[in-house]
Amino acid sequence: MVNTADFRIPLGSWADSFIDFVTDTFGFFFDFVRAIFSGAYDLVDLVLATPPFWVIILVAAALALMIRGWKFAVGTVVGLVVIVGVDQWENAMDSLALVLVASILAILFSVPLGILSAKSNLASGIIRPILDFMQTMPAFVYLIPALILFRVGVVPGIVATIIFAMAPGVRLTDLGIRNVDHEVVEAGQAFGASPWRILRQIQLPLAMPTIMAGINQVIMLSLSMVVIAGMVGAGGLGQQVVASLNRIDVSLGFEAGLSVVILAIFLDRITAALGTGNTPIGRIRAARKHRSAPLTPAPTSDEIVHEAAKRPGVLIGS
Repeated sequence: MVNTADFRIPLGSWADSFIDFVTDTFGFFFDFVRAIFSGAYDLVDLVLATPPFWVIILVAAALALMIRGWKFAVGTVVGLVVIVGVDQWENAMDSLALVLVASILAILFSVPLGILSAKSNLASGIIRPILDFMQTMPAFVYLIPALILFRVGVVPGIVATIIFAMAPGVRLTDLGIRNVDHEVVEAGQAFGASPWRILRQIQLPLAMPTIMAGINQVIMLSLSMVVIAGMVGAGGLGQQVVASLNRIDVSLGFEAGLSVVILAIFLDRITAALGTGNTPIGRIRAARKHRSAPLTPAPTSDEIVHEAAKRPGVLIGS
């Protein structure tokens, strides 16, 4: 009988050696990335945290009014006032800055990869297994290499969030472009349009609702990583939730968790409305375009008789 204790594949040791090699060889690169991500986060956090809270609330309410209407604008004001009332405003802005930076970077990576996957079956065969691996890997595992490579702070939280949130953006971009009607693409090719022009003017506009659904999922997954990122010193609402778990503080955990939910609802409704295009601004623009379109004059009686005379089997004056 084989003793299983004598059989062991040292995957952990190999991974440890690989991480040591990467940190020793490419340490300057990770320091550069850390500086870029940290600077982007500090800039966004400065924009969100410097103005008084009522200024941010008014801007968010105006955005909600333009995109979803007055009911959502009122709900936005009420929700953000609740965050102020539970004394989580600064933490909420820190978390929102992390989500915005991570989401923008994840979108910048995922949409081009989705386009590449849709255009090339070879690229799709390589990208899909990687996405499957990324989506099945527990979120906590992403923190380990990020923490080793970028040290404690907000940057490992951003890196782990980007990796965790990219997959739906790539998949839905690929799906949206592949589902564009082939007859429409062939019509563009028949008129001599280049592949780049077909992508830019035909495929991307028609696939935009699906792509926006992917962007919505990227943002939601980024926000779901806020709490996990708080475990590596990212700060914000995630740090408050982690502190409440360590101290078994129900009130702090409820207040921080409710603040996360309010931010999630706001971001979800905004991106969902942008994906459908059914916004108050969009309806106003459509109405103006309809009013400004030239009216086709009604045909005269002579034109009607002339057109009828062209048709076989039509007897004029019968």
